[in-house]
Amino acid sequence: MNRPIWVVSILMLCAAVSWAQTSDLPAGESNSRQRLNDSPRHGEWVTYPVEGGDRVEAWLVYPQRDDPAPVVVVIHENRGLNDWARAVTDQFAAEGFIAIAPDFLSGKAPGGGGTRAVDPDGARDLIRTLDQEEIFDRLRGAVRFATSLPSAAEQYAVVGYCWGGANSFAYATRDPNLDAAVVFYGTSPATEALRNIQAPVLGLYGGADNRVNATIPEAEAEMKRLGKRYEIEIFEGAGHAFLRGQDGQNGANMAATRKSWPRVISFLRNEL
Repeated sequence: MNRPIWVVSILMLCAAVSWAQTSDLPAGESNSRQRLNDSPRHGEWVTYPVEGGDRVEAWLVYPQRDDPAPVVVVIHENRGLNDWARAVTDQFAAEGFIAIAPDFLSGKAPGGGGTRAVDPDGARDLIRTLDQEEIFDRLRGAVRFATSLPSAAEQYAVVGYCWGGANSFAYATRDPNLDAAVVFYGTSPATEALRNIQAPVLGLYGGADNRVNATIPEAEAEMKRLGKRYEIEIFEGAGHAFLRGQDGQNGANMAATRKSWPRVISFLRNEL
């Protein structure tokens, strides 16, 4: 059916407004591939070296800016470096950061492959076998690689989700030069390790995620006792992995996404 021109114009305006609202947020799982395809930024697969001869594949995205950019290292969920994790990495670049997402399954899949060689269940199985010290080494390698890029500044942060959130918090206990850490719904490190943290930590959690949230109070109390910054926000009704599952929890996940993302970007811009 042919619509009047004024109706078509209104529909186009509504679509543009909707895009303007959602393009300021990371993709959800359902639209991550499309957002990657539509991105105007330069993203590429890279391989960086790690001490001891290890090599790690990573997704690297550059921002569109005319001065050196601080670095954000994105730590994926236990599903590996999938399209959603790459789309989130792209969104950090949209905010002005050089963003790099290591594939922690590099060399772990059959045939020496990584995430792209397995399905989500296979990725989760492999994640359980990873050595914690190797994870830290691969993170340090990502930091060295990205901050040495000609267009990079010296400042850097780590941001992780789920399994990656726990590793973001844990990495903050191991790197005294880290400028900031962001924890999306990740469990807290051992209390005794918190004394080593030098960087401010921002933790963002879903209210309906008590498995993770039960680890917050002890970490919060210890960080306060030590005089260290640990900012916390818990989004009522939101579930675990709300940033990926934005259409879940009867709107609570999207509400958490809309509130958490601007806070993350503000936090990173202030610290980097």
